[in-house]
Amino acid sequence: MFRITVTALAALLLAQSGPALAEEEVPYWVSLRADEANMRVGPSESYPIEWVYQRVGLPMKVVRKLSGWRLVEDPDGTRGWIVSRFLSLERTAIVTGDEPAAIRAKPEKTGKLLWRAEPGVSGELGECRDGWCRFAVGEKSGWMAENRLWGTGEP
Repeated sequence: MFRITVTALAALLLAQSGPALAEEEVPYWVSLRADEANMRVGPSESYPIEWVYQRVGLPMKVVRKLSGWRLVEDPDGTRGWIVSRFLSLERTAIVTGDEPAAIRAKPEKTGKLLWRAEPGVSGELGECRDGWCRFAVGEKSGWMAENRLWGTGEP
């Protein structure tokens, strides 16, 4: 008969859930999953709404957790509380700057120019390396200079 101690079972469960727990350590990146999400001045529905976001995929940085609420920072630096069910661990980024940003075929300045993304465009964030990040908007994807994206690197 096979027996397992409670301590061994707990160690096994923690080992299996390790990566998921690491993603939840503050700070970490998220994106909006809801068509409409209220940002409140405090972590409860009794607090006033400061902003209403209507942009699925907008990247946010979680800076604090409290029960089912997350204190987030948006790309403009605004902070407030959002219910965690409106957030996704899917990584996205938003184009920054004043001019369109080049999307290239290779992660290098001399890579073939595929297209340009206007500031404010958000998309799926892929691998980042050597100052370049894989960035996809709809069916289009390529490499963009990391310094033109908000939502990359360590939060």
